[in-house]
Amino acid sequence: MEIKIEHGEAFKVSAKGRLDTVTSVDFDNAIKNETISENLVIIDFADIEYISSAGLRVLLALKRTLDEQGKELEIHNINAVVREIFTVTGFINALTIK
Repeated sequence: MEIKIEHGEAFKVSAKGRLDTVTSVDFDNAIKNETISENLVIIDFADIEYISSAGLRVLLALKRTLDEQGKELEIHNINAVVREIFTVTGFINALTIK
């Protein structure tokens, strides 16, 4: 999995590949190793082809952490496969999808 992080008006994370049991640890660590001073965190899913329950757990934990800090999390550019997974699991209503 390739992970790119950008700081600016928003903290933006772009990743490429699958967010699954193997890669979710790297994804989580990449975010945790950053100091997030921005009030908005955007996860760009344009190049994420699949997300597993492990990836969903990482997103949920990130959302909870950001909520405690008064920050927002948005998920951008999900494909049909990821949208279906978010819908079936109820994450479509738990996360802000744009």
